[in-house]
Amino acid sequence: MNPALTRLCQLAQAPSRRIIGLMSGTSLDGLDVALCRLAGAGPGTQLTLEHFATVPYDDETRRRIRQVFAQGQVSLEYLTLLNPWIARLHARLVLDCLRQWQVAPAEVDLLASHGQTVYHAPQHQHQQPDFAGQNATLQLGDGDHLAVETGIITLSDFRQKHLAAGGEGAPLAAYGDYLLLSSPAEPRLLLNLGGIANFTYLPPASQDARAAFSTDTGPGNTLLDALVRQHRPPLQYDEDGRLALAGQVHEGLLAALLTHPFFAAPLPKTTGPELFGPAYLAAAQAASYTETLGLEDLLATLAELSALGVARAVKLAFEGRPVPPVYLSGGGAHNPALVAALQRHLPGARFATTDALGVPPDAKEAILFAVLANEAVAGQPVAIGAGRQRVPAVSMGKLSWPG
Repeated sequence: MNPALTRLCQLAQAPSRRIIGLMSGTSLDGLDVALCRLAGAGPGTQLTLEHFATVPYDDETRRRIRQVFAQGQVSLEYLTLLNPWIARLHARLVLDCLRQWQVAPAEVDLLASHGQTVYHAPQHQHQQPDFAGQNATLQLGDGDHLAVETGIITLSDFRQKHLAAGGEGAPLAAYGDYLLLSSPAEPRLLLNLGGIANFTYLPPASQDARAAFSTDTGPGNTLLDALVRQHRPPLQYDEDGRLALAGQVHEGLLAALLTHPFFAAPLPKTTGPELFGPAYLAAAQAASYTETLGLEDLLATLAELSALGVARAVKLAFEGRPVPPVYLSGGGAHNPALVAALQRHLPGARFATTDALGVPPDAKEAILFAVLANEAVAGQPVAIGAGRQRVPAVSMGKLSWPG
């Protein structure tokens, strides 16, 4: 038997596994690296976060990724070369973290890599008649290169199984949120404010995953960050929401932004920066005659848009029922302008970050992929959402051996 397969069988039967989760989001701020100890599997999973770091990307890395990120046309040669380049970069960053943490690669059981999303194409979003009705997504950072470079058994490309089983490839948060953050006494809404905003609803006493569900709600930080990069280089984002807090919401522009049919689409749904990008904003500015609106007012308006997208989806999901406590994660959790807008549009809801649940908000997505890898090796597919469309009961992740 392949020694790596023997090792994997042993890991599946062990009481716990040490897994590194990797996440690089659409904000392109860096690679999140979470070293986790996971005991058990399924709803009884116990997590210990041993170490966490966000390793910032340099300008050259961002430039290379943006050459293909959310672009309708790219060089196929460039895309092909970028795939292993990102994997080798991530491998080097993982090894750097392990050296800093004084952990040998041989002491890590599994590496769980999300990869770098460069294009997300759910069926309602792409305009390719040859592939009507087909969902697709593409993440770069080849798992074989990661495994060989680090010497660690690697699981990667998690979103493809979700697609193959009838999902849209996103959001995946419902799986990890259910396994780690369900409460026997409290309903919870886990709101991730990344480049795209999404939430997971967890009903109380949820040993029955069929009542949980997850959905994207629209842009989170993607438009905010893009504007700051464009108008205030070398800044990458609006730190502490200072620029947005100095501006005023422009109601005409906000109304034009909200005419997009995504906001009226039924739940669950998924989207990406391919839809909510510069062309979307430019069209809304043209329609509202706001092409000369100042940066601060633009950011204030876009923060309001992100909050309204969340609020509309939440109200649609709960149909007049009280909104459960909201636990924030992602970069937007650090933006007071966005958080204040959320509190205005969801009055009565109690807000906290996932720190209150023992999960640092900046580490949550990297932890998710460690959990998914743990489930792929030691768990069983979880039927989340009672067979709701686009939430298939599957184990996710492709295996790559170090040798």
